Amino acid sequence: MDIALFSEEGIVMILRWIHFFAGVAWIGHLYYFNFVQGAFLAEVDAPVKNVALAKLAPKALWWFRWGAMFTFLSGLGMLALGARDFGAEFMKTSYGIYISIGALLGTLMFLNVWLIIWPKQKVIVASALSVINGGQANPEAAKLGPQALLASRTNVMFSMPMLFFMGACRHLGLDIPEDFSAGLVMGVITLLILALEVNAIKGKLGPLTTVRGVIHCGLGLLVVLYTLVEVLV
Repeated sequence: MDIALFSEEGIVMILRWIHFFAGVAWIGHLYYFNFVQGAFLAEVDAPVKNVALAKLAPKALWWFRWGAMFTFLSGLGMLALGARDFGAEFMKTSYGIYISIGALLGTLMFLNVWLIIWPKQKVIVASALSVINGGQANPEAAKLGPQALLASRTNVMFSMPMLFFMGACRHLGLDIPEDFSAGLVMGVITLLILALEVNAIKGKLGPLTTVRGVIHCGLGLLVVLYTLVEVLV
């Protein structure tokens, strides 16, 4: 008896299921940190804040960072299989264009988690744990907090077009002409996204300071990126 799950199609389905499960854990915690926990910590006194950072945050950050890891790895596997199936025509398809944009955004989000947010949050959590155990706060923690927040808010902004393009790759077609230049489309879009990523590393919060602002920026970025795709294609 042939078992569908053990076929190549089944392997893709397993990867997709991992991608969905890990992605919900990752993005769910991203939204929790930005939409819920941040507002809560801003309203409580220092002792409560330190307990939350020392006891609650590590558990949430575990699911957050490993959700990001397995979302990235499973997505990489699906992308490789998709590129193989389409071959040289990959970037001449709606799937190839949309998934490449989504993958670029998702990859930067993954890197922001592991290279910026998590390393800085480790220091902040350790500082809070030191305080509740009777020690001193790490003075670096106060400086690292805004830097981690900027990367986190940038990830929220990126997540909105990322989710759109991931969904669009299978459910929204493009009228692609024969003389289409994939390099032009991806070049312009990549430059724009990388400019925003540079701000995430060394810039300022600006309109990302508030939850309303980051949602507006995410929706605005989605409109701009989709418009660029339609115009450049």
